[in-house]
Amino acid sequence: MTYFLGIDNGGTMTKAALYDAAGRELCVESCETAMLTPAAGFVERDMEEMWEANCTVIRRVMASAGIDPADVACIGICGHGKGLYLWGKDGRPAGYGIISTDNRAYGYTDRWAADGTEEAAFALSCQHLMSCQPVALLAWMKDNRPDIYGNIRWVFECKDYIRFRLTGEAKAEVTDYSGTSLMNLHTRQFDRELLRLFGIEEIEEALPPLCASREIAGYVTAEAAEKCGLHSGTPVIGGMMDIDACALAAGILDDRNVCMIAGTWSINEYIRKTPVTDGSVKMNSLYCLPDYYLIEESSPTSAGNNEWFIRTLLPEVKEEAKRSGKTVFQVMDGWIQSIPPEKFVPLFLPFILGSNVHPNAKGTFAGISAEHGREHLTKSVYEGIAYCHRVHLEKLLASRQTPPDCIRLAGGAARSPVWTQMFADITGLPVERVEANETGALGCAIAGAAAVGAYSSLSEAAETMSKPADRILPDMAAHAAYTKRYELYCRLTRCLDPIWSDMQKLAEQ
Repeated sequence: MTYFLGIDNGGTMTKAALYDAAGRELCVESCETAMLTPAAGFVERDMEEMWEANCTVIRRVMASAGIDPADVACIGICGHGKGLYLWGKDGRPAGYGIISTDNRAYGYTDRWAADGTEEAAFALSCQHLMSCQPVALLAWMKDNRPDIYGNIRWVFECKDYIRFRLTGEAKAEVTDYSGTSLMNLHTRQFDRELLRLFGIEEIEEALPPLCASREIAGYVTAEAAEKCGLHSGTPVIGGMMDIDACALAAGILDDRNVCMIAGTWSINEYIRKTPVTDGSVKMNSLYCLPDYYLIEESSPTSAGNNEWFIRTLLPEVKEEAKRSGKTVFQVMDGWIQSIPPEKFVPLFLPFILGSNVHPNAKGTFAGISAEHGREHLTKSVYEGIAYCHRVHLEKLLASRQTPPDCIRLAGGAARSPVWTQMFADITGLPVERVEANETGALGCAIAGAAAVGAYSSLSEAAETMSKPADRILPDMAAHAAYTKRYELYCRLTRCLDPIWSDMQKLAEQ
C-alpha cells in the first residue's frame, strides 16, 4: 500500500494525518503548542518546541497506523501564513517564531499607509499591508532587535521552517511567500524594489530559493528520520499555506465556489486567473494551481474566539460534558437550538485575537441585559464570528461578476451542523461542509499524491481524494432576521472605531 502524510501547523495546534490514495484518513494525531504573549500585541512560539511537536505527532501517527515508514510515498506540510520564523547564522532559531495574530508592528503599517509606501508596494505585490506580514515584522526587528536582525540566515514562513528541519534544504514555497509582500505577483519573484520600499534591502540574501507547492523540495534526512519515525529519503513537497491546502481539500479547482475556513483566522477566498488590482480586496496571492490567483479576505476573527470563550468562560461545562460522554460543542449546539433566530442576543465583536476593522480593536459584547445567560452569549459568539465572515464575503462578492454556486465551509464551524446552518442563514447562500476532519493535512496529501505521480494532475488528485458533504440551504426567514442584527453589528464596529487607539495606549502603559 502507498500512503501520504499531511502535516498542518496552525496557530495553536500541530497535526499529522495519514491518507491512502483514495483520500481515506487512516489516523490523526495532534499536539498543542504554547502561545507566548510576553507583551501587549506580541504572539510568539518557541521554534524548538514547535519542531519537537511536529516530531511528536509524526511519531504518533506512524505508530497508530502501524505501517512501514517506507510505504509513505510523500510528505506535505502546510502552516499558517504570515508571521515570521527566522533561522540564524549560528545554525539555530533566531529568537522565537512570530504567529500570524501578532500585532507589534501595527505602527509600521499605519505609517506606510499614510506616507504612500503601501500604495507603491500594492502596484507590485497586489496586497494591502498587515502588521503580521514579514515585511512589517522584519522592519520592526531591524529597529528594535538588531541583534536578531543581524543574525538572520533564512527568512522562513511557518511550514517552510518545518520542511527545512525535515530536509535540511532551505526553500520558499510560492503560495506562502506570495502573501508576504516580499514578492512581485506579476513576475512571481522576490522584488528588490519592495525590499527598498520597506527599508529592509539587506534581507535579500536571506530569502530562500522559491519552489512550487507540488515540487519535491527535499528529502527526509537520516537525522530527522530517526527523530520522527520516518524513512530516510522520503520526498517532501514544497507544501502550501494552510488556506490553499484547505481550499484544495474543499475541491476549489475553479472560480464557481467560495471557500470559507473558520479557524483561528476568518479565511474567505475564491480563485480566478487574474488578480484583483483595484484595491477592493485585502490580498491576492498565488494559488497552488499554477494558472490561478487566490483572492482573499481574511482576519484573525473566527473560531479562535470560540476557543477562548470555552477556555475562559465554560471550563466546567467542558469537563461536565466530557464526564457525560458528550463534547462541549454538543452542549453549545443544544443551547443555540433552544434560541430562535429572531431572538435578540448580545452582539459580539470577535476581536479577541485581532480585528478586521482597526488594528487595535478588542473583543466586545454589546447589549447584555439581566435576561441573558451564557447560552445567549454562546449564540452571540457563533453569530459574531459568522457576521465577520459575511463582512469579508461581501467584499469578495463585489469583485466577482457572478455570484458563487455555494460556500465550501471548513474549520471548526464546519464540524457543527447548527453553526453550519447559521452560516447559510447569515450569508443567504448554500453551504457545503467539507467531509474531511483535517482539511489542511488532506490538502497536503492531495498535493503529495500528485507530486509522486499517483495522479496525473493536482486537479485529478483533488477530485478523487476530496469529498464535499451534503448541501445545506439557507432559511430565508432566518436570513432576514439575522440581516437586521448584521447591519447593527456593522454600525457598532464603525461607532467604536475612534476609541481603539486610546484603549491600546492604556494597555501598553
